[in-house]
Amino acid sequence: MQPLIDNARMFGQRPEEFARLAEGQSPQVLFITCSDSRVVPALITGARPGELFELRTAGNIVPPYTSEHPTSEAATIEYAVEVLGVRDIVVCGHSHCGAVGALVRGDDLDAVPAVRDWLANATPRPTGAAVDPEVAEGVQAHVLTQLLRLRSYPFIEKKLKERQLALHAWYYEVHKGAVRAHSTETDAFEAL
Repeated sequence: MQPLIDNARMFGQRPEEFARLAEGQSPQVLFITCSDSRVVPALITGARPGELFELRTAGNIVPPYTSEHPTSEAATIEYAVEVLGVRDIVVCGHSHCGAVGALVRGDDLDAVPAVRDWLANATPRPTGAAVDPEVAEGVQAHVLTQLLRLRSYPFIEKKLKERQLALHAWYYEVHKGAVRAHSTETDAFEAL
């Protein structure tokens, strides 16, 4: 913890670099990814403060849309699209994902009921090789499912029809530091 505290103390020593951030934010991209500590959106993309609007959830799950009982995830997505006017949404899964791995393997999650119930939102359950530590096939299928889920949000559907929004599926390889993007032409994840 001490290195984090030391950095936080030093971080505030450069106020001139951050003064413009007080004027507001205008990110062009909503980056939806896993809460995994190995996945750092600004590091992966090279984004500076104010350039990415981030949503991090266990397993980068986009929950079903409902106006009756909105989730914080849906509120974040709605705010990014309707208020901030993001033009792109990236759903980024990653190799070695514990959440997707648990789903692929069918792990018993009764000891962590909140995790179990949250992961129930990942329907259909991702499939893939249960013995693959990268869970590449399962994660990639899961990311595409989350894009479909996004399309079911009414405001997303509207922006897509108006060509004011684009959706992107990415797969980050933790062990290589490489990113692959889904190509609709080849229906495969290809190196950026």
